[in-house]
Amino acid sequence: MSEKDTVTKEYMQNKETFADAFNFYLYDGEQVIKPEQLKPLDTTAIALPYGEDGKSVPVQKYRDVLKMATAMTDDHAAYLILGIENQSKIHYAMPVRNMLYDSLQYTAQVNQIAKSHRDEKDKAESSDEFLSGFYRTDKLLPVFTLTIYWGADEWTAPKDLHSMLAAEPGMLKFIDNYHLHLITPASISDSDFTKFHSELNAALKFIKYSNDNKELDRVLHDDIVYTDVSWETAEVISIMTGTEIPYNKEKGRVNVCKAVEDMKTEAMKKGILETLVGLVKDGFISLAEAAKRANMTVSEFEDKTGLKA
Repeated sequence: MSEKDTVTKEYMQNKETFADAFNFYLYDGEQVIKPEQLKPLDTTAIALPYGEDGKSVPVQKYRDVLKMATAMTDDHAAYLILGIENQSKIHYAMPVRNMLYDSLQYTAQVNQIAKSHRDEKDKAESSDEFLSGFYRTDKLLPVFTLTIYWGADEWTAPKDLHSMLAAEPGMLKFIDNYHLHLITPASISDSDFTKFHSELNAALKFIKYSNDNKELDRVLHDDIVYTDVSWETAEVISIMTGTEIPYNKEKGRVNVCKAVEDMKTEAMKKGILETLVGLVKDGFISLAEAAKRANMTVSEFEDKTGLKA
């Protein structure tokens, strides 16, 4: 796995962050899914479809993050299997990829129910139930996969299966569609960012404006959250945007605003030094004059630039 894949996977393992993403997407920010009601699940999905010779061929896929959730709506509990797929790059076959993940999860449920009937020696009411292993009264838990794109640009890939098919419009009505459920920073408005209740808000908003220095400055100065974020959020911002934000796991909290300002100051100083070095090399000013303009001693200037008198 790449560094970007690893850091986003670890970040979304956090229960508060995981719940926040689904509450934003499914419930418009309402806190329906509670972090304490989430239980981690095995991210390995295995199915046994038949190959050309009739023999079973194992298919094994690994989800990024998978959890069992209890969502309370109108005093009724709904049990869901929720998965997150993180994308640091645009994937042009994402609908098919996620459809496979969901299908494997449903297949695993069917197999588990059939195994449970065998283990409990449940009596089938018909030969059809006995042969399928799945009884008429059996039900599956809904599976919902949410893709989070961690890039600043627009998602230009297909968002449903129909968009990928080379089929006549009249034929599409007979083919079941599969929709990609997607969160992309570029598509979130400033007002909608307030619907997040975790630091996922800070991470995605920084990513959205990371290619626009003017807008990023506005966001950093307007949103107080950036003065105090966890090192995990600082790490995600740093790695996903290429912004060199220093973070320390021991200290825990990071002032992103100050880190960005310090980075700009350093870049400006570096640019001034590079200009002075060029003037010295071209013979326009002496090394002593360059050191004076840089507010350094000659020795300090030499150490910093590698030039020698």
